[in-house]
Amino acid sequence: MIRRAPKSLRSGLQTSPWVILGSSAILLIVVLVLTVQNTNREKRNMIQLLSTKGAALIRAVEAGARTGMMGMMWGGQQIQQLLEETSRLPDVLYMAVIDHNGVAVAHSDPSKINAPFSPGRKITHFGPDEYENWELVNLDNQHRVFEVHRHFRPLSPDTDQALSHMQAMMKRHGMASSSRNDWFSEKNRQHLLIIVGLDTTPFEEAIRTDIQTTIVLAIVLLLLGFGGFVSLFWMHNYRVTKRSLQDTSAFADELVNRLPVGLIATDRSGRITFFNAAAEKITGLNKVRVQNQLPDTLLPSGLCGLQERLNQEESITEQEMECAFTAGRTVPVSVSATRIINEMGDFVGYVMIIRDLGEVRRLQKEVQRHEKLAALGELAAGVAHEIRNPLSSIKGLASFFEDQFEKGSDAQEAATVMAQEVDRLNRVITELLDFARPSDLKRNSVDLKGLVSRSLTLVQQDAINQNIVINLESADDVCPVWIDPDRMAQCLLNLYLNAIQAMENNGTLTVRIYVDDDQYVNISVSDTGPGIHPELLDKIFNPYFTTKKTGTGLGLAIVHKIVDAHQGRINVESTPSQGTSFTIIIPCQPSEI
Repeated sequence: MIRRAPKSLRSGLQTSPWVILGSSAILLIVVLVLTVQNTNREKRNMIQLLSTKGAALIRAVEAGARTGMMGMMWGGQQIQQLLEETSRLPDVLYMAVIDHNGVAVAHSDPSKINAPFSPGRKITHFGPDEYENWELVNLDNQHRVFEVHRHFRPLSPDTDQALSHMQAMMKRHGMASSSRNDWFSEKNRQHLLIIVGLDTTPFEEAIRTDIQTTIVLAIVLLLLGFGGFVSLFWMHNYRVTKRSLQDTSAFADELVNRLPVGLIATDRSGRITFFNAAAEKITGLNKVRVQNQLPDTLLPSGLCGLQERLNQEESITEQEMECAFTAGRTVPVSVSATRIINEMGDFVGYVMIIRDLGEVRRLQKEVQRHEKLAALGELAAGVAHEIRNPLSSIKGLASFFEDQFEKGSDAQEAATVMAQEVDRLNRVITELLDFARPSDLKRNSVDLKGLVSRSLTLVQQDAINQNIVINLESADDVCPVWIDPDRMAQCLLNLYLNAIQAMENNGTLTVRIYVDDDQYVNISVSDTGPGIHPELLDKIFNPYFTTKKTGTGLGLAIVHKIVDAHQGRINVESTPSQGTSFTIIIPCQPSEI
């Protein structure tokens, strides 16, 4: 069963909350500072506007009073009426004139005349008389009022003095009452303050509206900023995760495709969804052909007979079997298979791993063969040593008897044959010793095409005598090889002679030199002879095995030994009645040599 990684490892959006929180806090501080600055600016604008408006009203009252006094001899009563009329203007709550004791001597509300203007509060003017002061005050009903006040000076000092003389003259002539307008007498009007109370409600409502709008905008901006930060982090993490996923996917695809074992996976419906390159090579099936196909239509029935065990929720591990993936092609394989179950316990599909045992079995046979040859070599060395001494004695006796018998007699001929057989037996022992003796290679960097061409000249006459055509084919990009040229020439000569002897009369001997990949070079020796029976292919490299009437059976064994000594290998393919092909595969010359 295949388990998934924990969610914490599978999550792609790993964003630190502290980063987002810190960024949001900074954005909130910026918005608050902007809000405070905007509110303070609105308040300054309100103060400037109201103070300007209050000053204008005061100056208008003073101008009206000045005109009335000079032209119509106004007094306190007319100024009272002027205050009442002026207070009817929009946003003007009240206007009043107070004395130095804080008592209202004139008020837009007549009921408040001769009463303290603001009990418990002393209104003091700061600065020169011609400048206004302003103050924000709260009335008893918590209503905020913007007050502007200044010394009440409707007349200049010279005009005030002239008016005082005129009023005194009129009083002496009985033209004015001495009790009228006492509060505006020359003595009292030197210490009067005029006050304008302006309504701040429209401005405060405007400020509140601005603040609410700013707060809404701040919230929107904060949300947008927060969303922007989160989106940026998500986008960054998405890109990082996507890149990581792409890298992981590419790594996984490359890894799976480069696996030396075949990997086949199906979905829950049983159709093939994955088929790697090794599986293509092992089965001989094309990936495009098997994609989305049911295994039974392409693979051996029931997944090589394992379907029933998989349906019973069994897992198969390294089970060796013979599978016929294509017609006439049976492959020894080791199969491992299991059902895939997700973390919810649902069946997802099957996965099967196929390992080609052909190479393993070939190597096993090679090991067994080397072990057998090693034992045979040790035995041959001991036997040859023991046989050679008696053979020398036998040959000596045969020569002695040959001289003793009469020439042309049967006894002399028998002695001659005995000596010849001793020589032949000695040659066999010599060959056996050569086969058993460890290979002592004298390697050089060799141009393989030249070596093969020279070795073919040694059998050219034999080929001509038997009407055999020799073809040499060589690729242009053949790499140099690090070999013993004499031993490799001996190896090739054995293959040439075997091919010529197999064809007897008429035929073609073809030698091809080509590069299979960048590391190995191939030498193929092919004939058009009768071929070798398939049952004998596994035995042809065994010592003393031969299908020829004459010969020791050591030729191919020596060839195999020489190729092994060069860290190469030799393959044979043969089709009865069509011919045989031996292919020597040896590594190219290492670059460090």
